[in-house]
Amino acid sequence: MTDTASATDTPQTRRTLLQTLEIDTRLVGMIGAFIVLCVVFHLATDQRFLTPRNIFNLTIQTVSVAIMATGMVFIIVTRHIDLSVGALLATCSAIMAMTQTLILPSWLGLGLNHPITPWVTILIGLTSGALIGAFHGWLVGYLTIPAFIVTLGGLLVWRNVAWYMTNGQTIGPLDGTFMKFGGINGTLGTTGSWVLGGLATLAAIYALWNARRSKIGHGFPVKPLWAEFAMCGIIAAAILGFIGILNSYQIPTRRLQRMFEARGEVMPEGFTAAYGLPISVLLLIAVAVAMTVLAKRTRLGRYIFATGGNPDAAELSGINTRLLTVKIFALMGFLCALSAIVASARLTNHSNDIGTLDELRVIAAAVIGGTALAGGMGTIHGAILGALIMQSLQSGMAMVGVDAPFQNIVVGSVLVIAVWVDIVYRKRTGDRT
Repeated sequence: MTDTASATDTPQTRRTLLQTLEIDTRLVGMIGAFIVLCVVFHLATDQRFLTPRNIFNLTIQTVSVAIMATGMVFIIVTRHIDLSVGALLATCSAIMAMTQTLILPSWLGLGLNHPITPWVTILIGLTSGALIGAFHGWLVGYLTIPAFIVTLGGLLVWRNVAWYMTNGQTIGPLDGTFMKFGGINGTLGTTGSWVLGGLATLAAIYALWNARRSKIGHGFPVKPLWAEFAMCGIIAAAILGFIGILNSYQIPTRRLQRMFEARGEVMPEGFTAAYGLPISVLLLIAVAVAMTVLAKRTRLGRYIFATGGNPDAAELSGINTRLLTVKIFALMGFLCALSAIVASARLTNHSNDIGTLDELRVIAAAVIGGTALAGGMGTIHGAILGALIMQSLQSGMAMVGVDAPFQNIVVGSVLVIAVWVDIVYRKRTGDRT
């Protein structure tokens, strides 16, 4: 009887510990799967997958899809879908490429590398993306055309609008300041990265303790102090460890020499420098924070999840679901334009195939990250982790030497399995409650 009792008590102890730490079991499972994936690829690639260089490349390759995935969470939560994000990215990229290489030089006499060229370009691109997204939302919300049809049509329309704008040609080179948003051409360096990492750590710890103080002030239960300190340690280790890895990736000597030569200087003997945190990754972090605050701390966020949970009840309670649809799709269009900045800057040009199949990657990232296709449930951090898992899977298979068609087979299979696991998980949690 003693053995039976101890075996029965173990699961309860584990559940109590997770509840005490307030840890999402699904998120833990995703992180565990990501770690296993990385270890397997690291061993399969002769320990090249988890090197600072590959981690740096992996982060900048993930940014574009991850930014759009944060917006796709809101789209799917409200029971819609957006199949046009890759094509819309291409159109916004074409608009910005033509703006800085043709329109501004011809109309205003502002050539590449003029101080205001990148900012005017970015403003035009973001405005265009938001307007196109709002148009999609108007078709869905006010004309009641299914989002699947609207965005499927948008996929065909905007992909070919981008082609006609550039006559199918690659447009480049782009403005030097503009290209700093692409990753390797724009980083904070070692010192700037450590400073930002330290500030981010302090901000995260302050947010935890401020939330604890707020709960105490309103009479809500709080975690024990040891749990709070444990979470602070985990967060600090994650942030500073990530910064440390990026700072350990040294800039190649030849690239350093070219950088000194461009400034008319001679590189000192034995000089070394690291890339540090890419500006594009900093942009993703800013988007993640802003979208999380929007989801959890604003009226718009509450309306989005209320509408996804029960659209009829939300409308009866006074929520203008039609206007809400326009806002959500406009936000998605804005994020597509933001991703277009990152993608074209990373490539240093606008190409005809930019953003191809990104719509599938974005939807897969959101779903793998825990966004329910039935609506009403989803998290921003889950979508970003889903994008990172997808990119790691593709990058790892490429490094192993897997053919591109088989890579797509694996990615498609992972998406189906992820949805099945999500269904099983929700059924089991529903049975417990």
